[in-house]
Amino acid sequence: MRVLALGAHPDDIEIFMFGTMAAYATQGAELAFAIATDGAKGGRGDPATLARVRREEATEAAGLLGVVPRFLDFPDGALVADAALIRALKALIGEVKPDLVITHAPNDYHGDHRALSDGVRIAASFTVPGLHADTLGGTGFSPTHYVDISAHTDIKARAIRAHHSQDPERFVDAARTQNEFRAGQCNGAPGALAEAFRFEPVFPFADIRALLPPAPPIRPVTVSTKTVM
Repeated sequence: MRVLALGAHPDDIEIFMFGTMAAYATQGAELAFAIATDGAKGGRGDPATLARVRREEATEAAGLLGVVPRFLDFPDGALVADAALIRALKALIGEVKPDLVITHAPNDYHGDHRALSDGVRIAASFTVPGLHADTLGGTGFSPTHYVDISAHTDIKARAIRAHHSQDPERFVDAARTQNEFRAGQCNGAPGALAEAFRFEPVFPFADIRALLPPAPPIRPVTVSTKTVM
């Protein structure tokens, strides 16, 4: 099993899908990370310095799973699904030869996220199925699949915290809140955490359940046993 995770910015994989990548790692899957933009607009100060720092942070985070990330280095804040992006994505997919590509949802909050999602959809074509990660805050997102990340919450938090330049605690807290909600949404046990995804079947890929790590176990729903007098 070979999985390609694609984020628009240097911390996106960590926030939206790192728990799932950790679950894949425990199954022995081969992981590849790619970051579309240089992240140079993710803060104040010299853009070239910020881009270098964010590259180092992304490398540190990916290294927690033994992954060396690839950087496409498109300008931050200006990503469009044009010929250059699609050409780069096709070359990447051809090099990695993944069984599954995971990237942003087409309606996520950031224009770079949406552009990358569109580019991946076009570049993947008949080659590989694509899976969309949850949106920021879950806004406008209807999951079709969930992955239990309860055992991987610590490493996900460490990965987010590797992005020191981004005030990472806000993202650690936001991601945990969202992952707790998604676990509850699919009837996970108390304390469970889950990442949510959406799959849109596109010929010839109709069903990807066999490609995903386990979802939270389904708990029985029972009526109250309390006697009311």
